[in-house]
Amino acid sequence: MRLSFSLLHPSKFFQQLRWAHTMNPTTKAIVIMGPTGSGKSKLSVELTSRFFTNSEIINSDKIQLYNGLNITTNKITLQDQLGVTHHLLGAINSSSSLTPFGFRSLASHYISNITSRNKLPFIVGGSNSLIYALLSKEFDPNVNIFHDPKTDMTCPQLQYNCCFLYVDVALPVLNQYLQKRVDEMLDSGMLKELQDFHDSGEIDSVSQTGLRQAIGIPELEKYIKYTNCTNFDKDAAKTMYDDAIKEIKMNTWQLAKRQVMKIQRLREIGWDLQKIDATEAITASLNGERVGEIWERDVVKASVKIVKRFLEE
Repeated sequence: MRLSFSLLHPSKFFQQLRWAHTMNPTTKAIVIMGPTGSGKSKLSVELTSRFFTNSEIINSDKIQLYNGLNITTNKITLQDQLGVTHHLLGAINSSSSLTPFGFRSLASHYISNITSRNKLPFIVGGSNSLIYALLSKEFDPNVNIFHDPKTDMTCPQLQYNCCFLYVDVALPVLNQYLQKRVDEMLDSGMLKELQDFHDSGEIDSVSQTGLRQAIGIPELEKYIKYTNCTNFDKDAAKTMYDDAIKEIKMNTWQLAKRQVMKIQRLREIGWDLQKIDATEAITASLNGERVGEIWERDVVKASVKIVKRFLEE
């Protein structure tokens, strides 16, 4: 049975659900988490296409949930998905906003569907608030465990039997890589994508708490509006553009640091996160060296060993 919820409003998602979700703590799931730029998507596709082929991926990146702006939101391309089924990737209308509780309900049904077909769900993404909402046995949408680290309302118990792979990169190395990745996204057409988004008027219908939160939209908005005017000053425009790119890089770095802090919070409450160190592979990439063998040894093989042991338990 295949779900077909692409581009629907969240209310219609739930209207089309045809079975009741029952929590099953024996249901096994693989969770790949880590800061932006650490290689989560690449690892998930390699694991599911080469080693655990009876698997499907559920996206848990809150911005990549929404349709549109594929370059700006850094969605994995169809080609790079290598034929692996991905759920909740660009699946929600950009005018909507899905809450963590809504994500919990929706993703839980996908897990039920995947496991009912004797397949293994991989939950992949950097939005740890969504991951906590989905996996916590008793999730309270009125309590934010990340904003209030002293709260005693945390729930370390899980509603599934999970294997957590935490892809880690030393922060100084990750910072360098993220600066480079922003430049690569711009080279791939990010600015043109955002200009078209503004010119189409679609930005006016985007939810402030949904796709509008994507890094790149607010930072480049002033520049795009200015250059849409006739006879704009080119020097002023260049200054605006340079400032916007600096801001994008800084905000991307701040996002990565917040994600790492949230991961540490989940460790503090008792989640068993298995750290996979991708630092050497990312360093090699920055230096223009061959990455393949290092990535295979440090990230892929290490992850395969952990997942196989988990599945055999």
